[in-house]
Amino acid sequence: MKILVTGGAGFIGSNLCERLLDEGHTVLCVDNLITGSIENIHAFIDHPHFTFLQHDVTQPFESDAEVIFHLASPASPVGYLEHPIETILVNSVGTHRMLELARKNNARFLISSTSEIYGDPLVHPQSEDYWGNVNSIGPRACYDESKRLGETLVMEYYRQYQTNVRIVRIFNTYGPNSAIEDGRMIPNFIIQSLKNEPITIYGDGSKTRSITYVSDLVEGLMRAMFSPNTTGEVFNLGSSEEHTVLEYAQMIIRLCNSSSEIRFETSRVDDPERRRANTTKAHQVLGWERKVSMEEGLRQTIEWFSKRIGQYSTIS
Repeated sequence: MKILVTGGAGFIGSNLCERLLDEGHTVLCVDNLITGSIENIHAFIDHPHFTFLQHDVTQPFESDAEVIFHLASPASPVGYLEHPIETILVNSVGTHRMLELARKNNARFLISSTSEIYGDPLVHPQSEDYWGNVNSIGPRACYDESKRLGETLVMEYYRQYQTNVRIVRIFNTYGPNSAIEDGRMIPNFIIQSLKNEPITIYGDGSKTRSITYVSDLVEGLMRAMFSPNTTGEVFNLGSSEEHTVLEYAQMIIRLCNSSSEIRFETSRVDDPERRRANTTKAHQVLGWERKVSMEEGLRQTIEWFSKRIGQYSTIS
């Protein structure tokens, strides 16, 4: 099939592009490289069924894609806080353009939304029918609220035009092709541990997160796009295994055989206290479940980062 992946040079997008190529699809990767990287797609840039277009999806372009994975958007606090206006526009104007393309081509469409639409949740774990608790004028709103608006656009195209759409809310994901300066918990902890630098925890370490290895997340995206009975549906994709931020830091220090100490700093504004996906719907409708254990996924991620930064750590 002819498949368009916006944000395809990003962390998740590049892993998705590789999976699609492995399955024999023709892939057009569109990315403006604000937060994506050519290095992420270097391994298959010359693949005969792969095309890269450096382009901002808020601006017009043509494609005859039969399937559209809309992943374009800064997704880490570093990325969207550095590019707040661009983040708002790609999740609104960019989403509108991709929906129009899907309607024109009669294509399947998937938007990568986020667990951040739940904000600092008052319901735990978070299921797809929870509306969230979001600060619409806070510093993270450029991402949180624009993703919420993107979801609204998607559902209006479903209701008004019967466009073949689905929404996937991605929870904390980690693995190869994460940016070194990503700013999120797992990349930060790994880089600091490999360098034997102090690990920075914002708050007292009691906040909780659940993390999913990127290959499992990509499998969920594939199932959400291609499984029957997914049109107009919303799916959480994430792990149900919940740990404190402090526990993640301690595990990564151990796996890196690091001498890093832990340093606590002031908690970030609007940073959720707890975050864990209720994935019952993904299990029941998609038959999706996590395959890669947390420790195995962290080992693979540490190995990738150690090569990336030119330092080789002894993995315990």
